[in-house]
Amino acid sequence: MPAKKKTKSKAKPKTYKGKSTKTGGGGKFMMMTDALMRKGMTKAKARAMAAKAGMAKYGKVKMRKMAAAGKRRAAKKRRGK
Repeated sequence: MPAKKKTKSKAKPKTYKGKSTKTGGGGKFMMMTDALMRKGMTKAKARAMAAKAGMAKYGKVKMRKMAAAGKRRAAKKRRGK
């Protein structure tokens, strides 16, 4: 009996538009925002819907911590460090 050929599973990409897809990295938020925009929502409405879904999943405190961390990363990137 011949050996089965090993195939790699198709793993999700580790980044999305330069953002990590790990929790708190912003990639999942961007994915959801883009998906909602493709359905015809405005950018502001899509971001609001994604934030509401995140709050339901992670809670208000954790979402605020992730948002603050993202803002710090963005500011650090703007400063060039």
